[in-house]
Amino acid sequence: EIHTLKGHKGFVNSVCFSPDGTRIASGSGESLKGGKIKLWDASSGEELHTLMGHASLVFSVSFSPDGKRIASGSADYTIRLWDASTGEEIHTLKGHEGEVRSVSFSPDGKRVASAGGDDTIRLWDVAP
Repeated sequence: EIHTLKGHKGFVNSVCFSPDGTRIASGSGESLKGGKIKLWDASSGEELHTLMGHASLVFSVSFSPDGKRIASGSADYTIRLWDASTGEEIHTLKGHEGEVRSVSFSPDGKRVASAGGDDTIRLWDVAP
């Protein structure tokens, strides 16, 4: 073991490395007030940012192929896009009628696929 990253106050449901391996994103269900995403320095284990905005727990996080954005899927039925360097929310995608259990960027970073508790997979145009 190299590091133990502590800071979430609820179950950690998802974790992923940035494409260059320098950062880690993690998603959790912090409390009844919503879920959080944390960005970490992969070398030191230091927390860099906390991304807040989901009204419920975060099931999935994914970096874009260029490492500039993060997509998150939540039990609040939304997908949110975040600026990976500042932690600022870029956009909220709505359309699922159930929890968003998984999100993934396409290899070119222009689309996000999301899987929901509404028995659907949805494709979203997220070209910058």
